[in-house]
Order: sequence, then structure tokens, then C-alpha cells
Amino acid sequence: MRSVVALAGGVGGAKLALGFSQILDPDELTVIINTADDDEFYGLHVSPDFDTVMYTLAGVSNVETGWGLQDESFRTLGRLKQYGVDAWFNLGDLDFATHLFRTQMMGEGKTLSEACTKLAQALGVRHRLLPATDDPIRTMVETEDGIMSFQEYFVKNRCEPVVKSIGFEGSNSCRINNDAKEFLMNMDLLVFCPSNPFLSLAPILSVPGFRKIVESYPGKSVAVSPIVGGKAIKGPAAKILQELGHDVSSLGVARQYVGLCDTFIIDDQDVSMKQSIESLGMEVFVTKTIMNSNQEKKQLAEFILDISA
Repeated sequence: MRSVVALAGGVGGAKLALGFSQILDPDELTVIINTADDDEFYGLHVSPDFDTVMYTLAGVSNVETGWGLQDESFRTLGRLKQYGVDAWFNLGDLDFATHLFRTQMMGEGKTLSEACTKLAQALGVRHRLLPATDDPIRTMVETEDGIMSFQEYFVKNRCEPVVKSIGFEGSNSCRINNDAKEFLMNMDLLVFCPSNPFLSLAPILSVPGFRKIVESYPGKSVAVSPIVGGKAIKGPAAKILQELGHDVSSLGVARQYVGLCDTFIIDDQDVSMKQSIESLGMEVFVTKTIMNSNQEKKQLAEFILDISA
């Protein structure tokens, strides 16, 4: 069995990470997760991408919304609104406990990694989940309506503003998580999950030194397209591709990974693009990439391991 390090963020990343977790032992899988979506709400440090992956692997995520916990209630948020708080960022009552505990630990001097590891272990997650960096980094979206944080763009404004550019505040000064760096350099297989290339994976690659390690990665490296049939499975990837002047297709995504991976996986619906993507210098494989069931998540993970053997 191969050891895998996966770069992930959002629902697509969480789904494939779950697929790998059903096959690989705890010491055979490390998931490095985007933290540029992190922000502070109601005095608490919130790590949306990390928590989405963590909740998914723990089997407690809300699969209908793609975020938060199952069987959630929102009484605390309702009371905050009653107090006059502009509570546009939804946090459920159970979810609040996660952020309270994380914020308390970080206030006591623990790193983000230490706090997140403690949370994951408490929820029964056995595989390694690591933030890409313990230092502050924030995705900032320049739109026709002005510059806004990722959560303002994504949640408050529902991804409606037209995107002009995307930057990562703090990326010049942040450092790679030491454990993430170690596992990135020593695992057999590097996988770019079908996460948003601009909002989930680009922030990870913006951490100083991270892209260089990926470019010189000695093992096999594989990326899975989050675009199928010209549409994003979930989220604004297709919209952002178009607004930033890229093809809204698997080919448009593949161009973002030139020099970073040697294998690219596309869905059966996009088989016509296989030759064009191969012209970029990548080996291309075609399979079913839409993961609606746990079995489909496992099957895609198995496929990636098979072609990388």
C-alpha cells in the first residue's frame, strides 16, 4: 500500500480524504488542509476547511449543506441576533463548541495544529489532519464591489460579486507547518484533491517554500479535476475560472497544475479533453469522479492508488 499526502479544502477535498481513509491505515494518510479561509467570528477562531474535513472523517458532518454538523440547531446564533449582532456567518450550537475549544487552546499558547489535532482526536479521527501553516493567512478577494475577505465573498455575498483577482494576506511571512513539511517530503504519493484550485489549493501553495517542495516532489503526483462537464460539483470554481479568464473546463483546471503534478484525472463526461490536457505534459486518466456515496469516494481513492502503483 502506498503512503499518501493529500492537499485539500472544502467539500470535494473532504470527500476524497474520506475515501482514502477507508482504505489506508492512519500512518499511511496525511491530509494537509487550507487555513486561508480561517477568520474570527463572535470572538472565536473559526477554521471552516479544517472542520469540514475533520467532521467528514469523523462521520458527523452535515452532508446536505456540506458544512457544519448533522442534527444541528441554531439557538445561540438566534440569541446573538436578538442581542443585535450582525450574525451573517452561520455557526450551529454544536459547532460553537469546536470553535470555543480551539480558541481557548490557542489563547493558552497552543498552536493551531495542536488545537486542531486535539479536536480531531476527540472526535475519533485516526488519520493525520494538518493545517498547511500555523501562522495567520487570509484569502482576500478583489471584486468589482471592492476587496473582501473570503468569508464575506463566499457567505455574506453568496459568491455573487464578479472576481477580479485573489490574494493571500500573510503569505509572505507565514511558515510551513513543520509536520506538514515532513510528511509532504516523505510520503509516496501526492494528491491534489478535487478542491477549488484558486480558493482551496492556491493558498496552500502560497505558503513560502511549499510550491518549491511540490515542484521537486520525487514521488508520483496526481490531481483530480473539480470541474465536470463544464460545471463545478459544488462551490464557485466554475464562476471564478470564467471571471479570471480561464476555460471553464477540466482543461482550464489542468493548466493551473502545470509543473505541479504529472497525472491528471478527469470525469467520463470530459473524455474529449484528454488529448488537450495530455499536450500540457500530463498523463491523463478518465474515470467517474463524482462522489455522491461513500462507496464512490472509496472507489475514486482506489482508482488513484491503482494508477499510481
